[in-house]
Amino acid sequence: MGTQYRNILVAVDGSKEADWAFTKAVEIAKRNKAELSVVHVVDNRSLATLTPIDSTLYEQNEKFGDELLSNYKDRAAEKGIKVQTIIQLGSPKLQITKNVAPKVHADLIVCGATGLNAVERLLIGSVSEHIVRTSPCDVLVVRTPKEEEGKAEN
Repeated sequence: MGTQYRNILVAVDGSKEADWAFTKAVEIAKRNKAELSVVHVVDNRSLATLTPIDSTLYEQNEKFGDELLSNYKDRAAEKGIKVQTIIQLGSPKLQITKNVAPKVHADLIVCGATGLNAVERLLIGSVSEHIVRTSPCDVLVVRTPKEEEGKAEN
């Protein structure tokens, strides 16, 4: 493994922490002249029990993911970064390290320290913790700066 990253994968879920992780991933990609892959995983475990009448919830989640990735793609492109977006279905814990990272040949995964799913984090551990434990490559877990946390609470 070299000292430069070539393929950076950043996981996003719409949280402030994921946004900070994306910002750091873009800066790392610029410094390393790396390609950036932005992934959003639609957690379909909670959607599996939906009836056809409830299928709009699934469509809303997918639309949210598409819009989120489009926004990130535009932001990275503005900085001159070569970027691809990926939307996956399944458990974020499993999809990011087992499927997406090998597919994009990631040599660095960047993720937020916490995300949107506080209940799951309390019950079975955070996605970022799982990524650190099972990743095939280096991992950077990004924390939101304290001054930004204060703004979110006000």
